[in-house]
Amino acid sequence: MPGSAQDGAHDADAPDTNRDADRDGDRPVPGPSRRTALRTAGAAASAAFLLPVVSAAPAARADQPPSDGTSSPEGAGALQRAFVAAAQEHGVPLSVLLGVSYLQSRWDGHRGAPSVTGGYGPMHLTDAFTALSSAPHHSQGTEDARGDLARPLKVPEASVPEPRQLPARLRTLDRAAELTGLSAAELRGDAAANVRGGAALLAATQKRLGLPPSEDPADWYAAVAAYPGADSAAAATVFADDVYDVIRGGAARTTGDGERITLDAVPGVAPDRRQLRSLGLPDPQRDPHVEAPGNVSCEWIPAPYEQFGDNDYGNHDLGNRPLSQSIDYIVIHDTEGSWDTTLKLVQDPTYVSWQYTLRSSDGHIAQHVPLKDVAWHAGNWYVNAKSIGLEHEGFLTAPDAWYTEAMYRSSARLVKWLARRYGIPLDRQHILGHDNVPGTTATTIRGMHTDPGPYWDWAHYFSLLGAPFHRTAGASGGLVTIRPDYETNEPVYTGCERAGQECAPHGSSAVRLHTAPSDDAPLVKDIGLRPDGADSTTGVNDTGARATTGQSYALAGRQGDWTAIWYLGQQSWFRNPRRRPTAVYGKGLVVTPKPGLAEVPVYGRAYPEKEAYPEGVPVQAVSPLPYKLLAGQRYALGLRTQGEYLWATTFDANGHIVVRGQDVYYQIQFGHRVAFVRAADVRVRRSGR
Repeated sequence: MPGSAQDGAHDADAPDTNRDADRDGDRPVPGPSRRTALRTAGAAASAAFLLPVVSAAPAARADQPPSDGTSSPEGAGALQRAFVAAAQEHGVPLSVLLGVSYLQSRWDGHRGAPSVTGGYGPMHLTDAFTALSSAPHHSQGTEDARGDLARPLKVPEASVPEPRQLPARLRTLDRAAELTGLSAAELRGDAAANVRGGAALLAATQKRLGLPPSEDPADWYAAVAAYPGADSAAAATVFADDVYDVIRGGAARTTGDGERITLDAVPGVAPDRRQLRSLGLPDPQRDPHVEAPGNVSCEWIPAPYEQFGDNDYGNHDLGNRPLSQSIDYIVIHDTEGSWDTTLKLVQDPTYVSWQYTLRSSDGHIAQHVPLKDVAWHAGNWYVNAKSIGLEHEGFLTAPDAWYTEAMYRSSARLVKWLARRYGIPLDRQHILGHDNVPGTTATTIRGMHTDPGPYWDWAHYFSLLGAPFHRTAGASGGLVTIRPDYETNEPVYTGCERAGQECAPHGSSAVRLHTAPSDDAPLVKDIGLRPDGADSTTGVNDTGARATTGQSYALAGRQGDWTAIWYLGQQSWFRNPRRRPTAVYGKGLVVTPKPGLAEVPVYGRAYPEKEAYPEGVPVQAVSPLPYKLLAGQRYALGLRTQGEYLWATTFDANGHIVVRGQDVYYQIQFGHRVAFVRAADVRVRRSGR
């Protein structure tokens, strides 16, 4: 399978970044719609092998005694001193306090901005009510998550829980305020106060469990395990083991505010894991339906496959993948609703579905749909039939912000395991955000969802996957891979809380694209999003002029601090200064129109030619999107595939048919979303030629 260049490791002069409906036919074919019933079966598994710490501190020297958890490095900044002071005030070992904070926020205060689940500050003290989304993910907009016009789906409206219904794990800031006497505003907005609040929570848990206020970090296992509010022994164990893995290895990182935080390694720490029993958490055996690696906590909460109404069914389709169809993609989503709300929805036969949901506080996972079956999540039926969907707990719209380290790690472990199982390359042509999935036809482009959004840290995520983005060629390689320094890359976004209002400054994985090499030049236009030719905007959900970390594009020019790429059929410029680069050079394969062709149509799915359809299966039109790949332009090639269509409109899966054609398609990085071109229309060549 040919692939485009992908980047990872840093250039010598690069900053340190190693710290995410319709089924087409000319006319809709009549058929049922979509839904699902309630049923929860919980089962969790204990963790085993842990990911290494991303940015390890130097090991303790032979002449240097191990850290006693009470001191801070010489010349420490304000936040490091705040950790030391809070640890001393509440009798919590410094290494424990720093380790818990690392698994929550990687020590970042995020300037008072909440996480996607309403957690604040370095200790991720939760006050979800202030950041609660107005509607869950798949209930927003006009996207049909199934993405098949042969059987359109109308998603029912879903309600958001009242604040009093929120679980305790989403209300820890109130408890911290009670323990410290600090106001909620201080705990949200002041990093030092926030650290004091987290230390107070740990100390209070240690006391409640009847455990001594020991200076030995090994004596704090139960308090650490209880911190994220896990509801099973397996989930609590994974979180605590990760914290102690960080403590053993040590870590050092520069936060978004430019402060260097250091956790000295305590390599010999051996926590008393028997303490976990004092939490009284259920510890069921892992359900045999669960498909997940042993080093994550995962339970089985099935999405129903049921009939209802007038010959309708939901909320997914039975399949026999990968024998029936290959699994080529993993799609990263953001739930835009709480964990509990999301689980209720996926158990509704009239709603939509996805394979996994991941919890923010501790990285716990629930599986809903067997991997052999087809879930309805991506808004593109072709992608649904060949993908696995992961929903990460978060409220993207209230406002966009950051994700916890615990969830990043758990997600990376799951994705790495899935990729190995199905032979999926770890690159951004196969690991997609929902915001990278193309609309199926011209009419569906505007309704496509935009999660996980510009604040998902793709560079960190791929480092955890063991596939960091790095330079693979020199300036003549012909490709560039987007890779700004997440912490310092802060493009202005609007609309996080109110339309037109600037979002709080925050690190981002995305760069803006202009029509000329100037900040004053207009943003490039997306005629699919705005058929009237209106300009792209700085809106946080506007993907019309945006390229994101890990995406590779064909080089189209350079001028001073600016680099141009081919994007949506036009030359598009982004700022890429040598001393603070936002991209790295690469090489790979590209496609360009065959000689004699002035333009080539672009598609949102790779469907077969009409001759491939057997009798009884309506032909699905091969409908081009409103974009053109013009002569002289090049686009990075991601994968090669033959035309394929899953006909599945009946509850009885015996009536489902996979139609395969002779037409060959290439998937390309065309804009912010991927797209497809017919192999018959283009030629493939090396990018540097």
